[in-house]
Amino acid sequence: MTQPSHSITIAGWREWVSLPGIEVPWIKAKLDTGARTSAIHAFDIEESGAAGSERVRFWVHPWQESAEDAVMVECLIHDRRTVRSSSGHEEERIVVLMDVAIMGRTVPAEMTLSNRDSMGFRMLIGREALRQGFIVDPAQSFLGGRAPRLVSRANRGR
Repeated sequence: MTQPSHSITIAGWREWVSLPGIEVPWIKAKLDTGARTSAIHAFDIEESGAAGSERVRFWVHPWQESAEDAVMVECLIHDRRTVRSSSGHEEERIVVLMDVAIMGRTVPAEMTLSNRDSMGFRMLIGREALRQGFIVDPAQSFLGGRAPRLVSRANRGR
């Protein structure tokens, strides 16, 4: 049997991650191998610029059911994709590139911007990001550790 050329990290179905490029130290994410692309809760999305250099500005609320510590992000639009939800609803979304730190490793991810207010997690990490050396154990949670007590208390939920 051939060994992979990179190391494999086993992660739980939900993990505390960070987004170092936008200075978000903690955000609870669902690791979802059923989703191709990753997604983040974004609001007040504004597009600008000409074709080939289109930009987007949006806000991220890293905490469930809280507007505290909102972060404004401005970056290039990487792509636009039609995404189908688990209920079959299709929606065109903006895609941006973000670095995601999971369990001590930082990987690039294509991130769709969407309103995830009604979802259990502000962020979903899909299989395109996970294929960079992660295996998801659906029986485990928070294998990379938990956020500090005050952070996790504010984000108890799911």
